Amino acid sequence: MGAGYRSFLKTASHQGAAPPGSDTAASQVAATATFGDIATRIFGYDATFFLTGSGTLMAETGSKAAKRYKWIRPLLQPVISGVQKGKDQAGAGSSPASRVELLRLEGRPAVVGVTSIAFDGPATLEAQQRDAPLFLVAFRFLDGAALDALSKEQGLIGARYARAADQEDTEVAFQIEATSSREPIGFIIWKPDLPGSRVIGRLVPVLSLAALLIAALFFHLMIRLRRSLNELGASEQHARHLSLHDVLTGLPNRALFAMHFDECLAELRSGGGAACVALIDLDRFKDVNDEHGHPVGDELLRVVVATVLDLLAPSKGVLARFGGDEFALLLRHRTGQQQDGIDLCGDIVSALGQPIFLPHSNTTVQIGCSIGIASFASAAIGTEEILRRADLALYDAKANGRGRFVSYRPDMDAKGEARDGLRSDLQALLSSVGSTDDDGKTARTDLGSLQVYFQGIHRGHGTGELSGAEALVRWQHPKHGFLTPERFLPIAEESGLMQDLGRWVLREAARLASAWPADLPVSVNVSPSQFLHEAFHQELLAILAETGLPAFRLELEITEAALFNFGQKAQSSVSRLRSEGVRIALDDFGTGFSSLSHLIHVQIDRIKIDRSFVELIGTRAEGAAIVSSIVRLSQSIGTMTTAEGIETEGQKDFLVALGCNDLQGFLFSRPVPAAAFAASLASTAASPVHRSL
Repeated sequence: MGAGYRSFLKTASHQGAAPPGSDTAASQVAATATFGDIATRIFGYDATFFLTGSGTLMAETGSKAAKRYKWIRPLLQPVISGVQKGKDQAGAGSSPASRVELLRLEGRPAVVGVTSIAFDGPATLEAQQRDAPLFLVAFRFLDGAALDALSKEQGLIGARYARAADQEDTEVAFQIEATSSREPIGFIIWKPDLPGSRVIGRLVPVLSLAALLIAALFFHLMIRLRRSLNELGASEQHARHLSLHDVLTGLPNRALFAMHFDECLAELRSGGGAACVALIDLDRFKDVNDEHGHPVGDELLRVVVATVLDLLAPSKGVLARFGGDEFALLLRHRTGQQQDGIDLCGDIVSALGQPIFLPHSNTTVQIGCSIGIASFASAAIGTEEILRRADLALYDAKANGRGRFVSYRPDMDAKGEARDGLRSDLQALLSSVGSTDDDGKTARTDLGSLQVYFQGIHRGHGTGELSGAEALVRWQHPKHGFLTPERFLPIAEESGLMQDLGRWVLREAARLASAWPADLPVSVNVSPSQFLHEAFHQELLAILAETGLPAFRLELEITEAALFNFGQKAQSSVSRLRSEGVRIALDDFGTGFSSLSHLIHVQIDRIKIDRSFVELIGTRAEGAAIVSSIVRLSQSIGTMTTAEGIETEGQKDFLVALGCNDLQGFLFSRPVPAAAFAASLASTAASPVHRSL
C-alpha cells in the first residue's frame, strides 16, 4: 500500500494534481485526499488517514475527519507505535512495516491496518520529509456490509453483530476480541449450518433419483424372488412327483405304491374290510419291443395303462408300475366282496388279450397278460408276505400257459420254495459244468447232474431209417428226481441262466455227436435270448472248432416267435449262421402269431410240425387239414418238414402219404441217454443223410 501511495503521489505532483505555482504542501494535501476517496469507494474501507511519525494527521482534510480521528487516535496509537518500532528495528532501506489488528472503534468491531510509507516526490520535498516517516491507516467495520459479505462467503446463515451473547437456542455466538489486549469487542451470531446439511441439500436430487432407482430395483428383485420361489416350489413339487411316479405312464411307482399299501393296512386295522393285491405281467411285451422298437413299446405301455385305468375307475383302486412290463394293482373292498376284485382282473385279462391298435405307430399288436392275485382281510399278514403270495400266483399263471389270472393258494408256497431251491441249485450246478465224467455227463455233486438225452429222427419214406437225432437236456436231481426241461428251463430263462445252460447243452451235444457216423446230424434247441445274443455266432463257431463237429451236421431249432418277432435282427443271425453251413429249423410252426409272408423273407431249412397238430390226425378233420397245408406249404417254398409227437401207426401212415420228410415221436423211440444212443448206433448202421437236411 505504501509503494502504491508513493507512485500515486508522484504522479499527482508531476501531472498537475496541484495547480502550477502552488507549494508542495498543497500538492500533498490534494494527493492524500484523492487517495482516501479512492480507498473508501473502490476498496471498501470505511476510513483512511495519513499520519506523521508522531501520530498526527499529515494533512487536514476537513473538520469532520479530524474530529473523527481525534476520538479514535488513542485506540490507534498502540498499533502505530508497533509499526514504528518494527520499522526502526528493520533499518533504513527495508520494506515498509505493517500491522493488522481487531479493535473496537466508535463502539463497533473493526479491522485496522497500519503500514509505513515513504514519500516519493520532488527532490526538495523528499529532502524535507526524509527524517519524518509517514503512516497510512485504514479500517473497516465488521458489523455491516463486511459482515454480510463474510456470511455469504463462509455460509453463516443470518449472521449479525451483537454486544452481548443474546443468541437464540438455534443460533451460535462467536466472541470477537481485540488482537493485542484480548479485550472483548462483541459477538457475531448466526444460525449454524448443521454438519453435512449443505452436502445433503446438494445431494437431495441425486439421492431422490437414486432412491427411485433402488426402489424400482428392489421391486424388480422382489418380483424375481417371488417368481424364483414359485419356480423353486414348482420344481420341488415336480421333483417330488417324479420321485413317486413313473415318468412314462404317470402311474405311482413302487415307493408310492408302498405308501398306499401302508395306508390300506392302517385302514384295515381301524375300520376292517378287505383288500387284494394283483401283480400284472404283460405277455410277449419284450417281443413287441424288440421287433418294433422302444417307441412302439412305450406307446403300447401307455395304451395298456389307459385301458386298465378305464376298467379300474369305478373301483377307485391304485395302479402302479413296478418297472418294465410289471404292474401292481391295489383294490379295497368290503368283506365278502373279494369276487369283485377277481372279476376285475378277469376283465383286464380279457381286454389286454385282444389285438391292440397303436394310433401313433399305426400298428396293431397282440400281447395278453398274466395276473397273480393275493386277497387279505388282516393287516397282520404284512406287506412282504402279501406281495410274495401275489408273486407266487403270478408265476403259476405264467407257468400254466399265460393269458390268465390266478388267485393265491396255500399249496403254492411249497411250489414256490421248490422253484427257489431249483433256481439256487441250477445256478450252483452251472458254475461247475466245466468238470465232466467219462460219459460226458456233468460231474455228479450233491446238486445232481445235467445230462444230454437224444431222441432219434427217422425218414418218412423208404424203410424209415435213422436220419438224425434231437438233443434234449435232463436234470437228475438228488431231491426232486429226474427233471424234464419244462421243470427247470422256465426257471433258467427267468433267472438269466439260459445263456450258460444253452451253451453247455450245445457244447455237449456237439461233442457227443462228433463221435457218431460222419453223415448223422444233430438238432439242438436254442432259446430266443441265446439265439439273439450278440456273441452267439462267435460262441457257436468256437464250440464247433473245439468239438470238431462240422457245421453242416448241426441243425439249430428256433421257435417261431423268436424268429419272426425279432425281425431284421433275427434274419441277420439266420443268414450269418447259414453262411457257415449251419442248418436252421423252425420249431412249433403254426402255434405263434406270425405271418406266412415271413417264410419268404427268412431263409430256413426245415419246418417242424408241432405235436398239437399231429395228435389231431385221426380224431378231428381240422387236424389233418392243417398238417396237409403245412406240408404242401413247405414243399412249395422248398423246405424240409419234420413231424414230431407221432405215437400211432395211423399218424405215421398219413404223414408218409403226404410226403413229410422226417418223423419223430414215441412210436419210433423215446429220448435216451447219450451212452444208450451211441450203443444203438453201433448195433444199427445209420442210413446216409443227404446234405439238404
